[in-house]
Amino acid sequence: MAIYAIGDIQGCYDELIQLLEKVAFDEHKDQLWFAGDLVNRGPKSLETLDFVKSLGDRAITVLGNHDLHLLAIAYGCKKVRYDTGIQAILDAPHSADLIDWLRHRPLFYHDATTGFSLAHAGIHPFWDLEMAQSLAKEVEEVLQRGDYRALLTEMYGDKPRRWRKSLTGPKRLRFIINPFTRMRYCDKKGKLDLSEVGAPGSQRDGLMPWFNVPGRIPSPLKILFGHWSTLGKVDTPGIYPLDFGCVWGGQLNLLEISINEGSLDTKTHAISCPDRKLRT
Repeated sequence: MAIYAIGDIQGCYDELIQLLEKVAFDEHKDQLWFAGDLVNRGPKSLETLDFVKSLGDRAITVLGNHDLHLLAIAYGCKKVRYDTGIQAILDAPHSADLIDWLRHRPLFYHDATTGFSLAHAGIHPFWDLEMAQSLAKEVEEVLQRGDYRALLTEMYGDKPRRWRKSLTGPKRLRFIINPFTRMRYCDKKGKLDLSEVGAPGSQRDGLMPWFNVPGRIPSPLKILFGHWSTLGKVDTPGIYPLDFGCVWGGQLNLLEISINEGSLDTKTHAISCPDRKLRT
């Protein structure tokens, strides 16, 4: 059995299928891990959702910011600004089933066997595994069994920017969501800056990639994440970026994780993607 971890699809269904054919993915014995943002911007968001849902427990999918935005639109908490493939999902005869399935995806996933963790944007530098799992569960409980419409309405916003255990209510849930789904840069005290989106070196003074914050909690975790298409490859141990900008004309990347005679091996596969001249 192989595990294949894949970066942001964002509706690039044809490229996804091409990449899976390249690695000879076997849906009966292999597993796919998706780093969120299945939808939006690309041409085939509906087909992407249909495919991933059809895999059942052969697929692990965490929620990304675009997935949460789709949920907010589907439940009437936001309006579609312009058609980026979302309308096709809303108009599908089985739309309600797809949206309900998406709402029940986790915000964070950890695999004890391999030691890999999966989040769309990453893990806050001052959260250890236990805290990350606990905080993700808080949001998942509301999204899956609580007042999810209120959550989807109130999750938008950049504040608060600093984590405090004393946070409560919408502010607490909003902060939890932001590191998992939107984070790129922090200052040395772990304060989020969600306005900077460029590659490292382009940010304002005092900011650094979240995984380079001094004093980041030491952890044996190996973190898989997407979201940051301009990041490129990094040499930080335990950090595995997966988004290389397929929807922007970059690459769709896949990290193959396999266990052979007790040892863990990884191998990267990628295909080039067409430039769709998208609006930013």
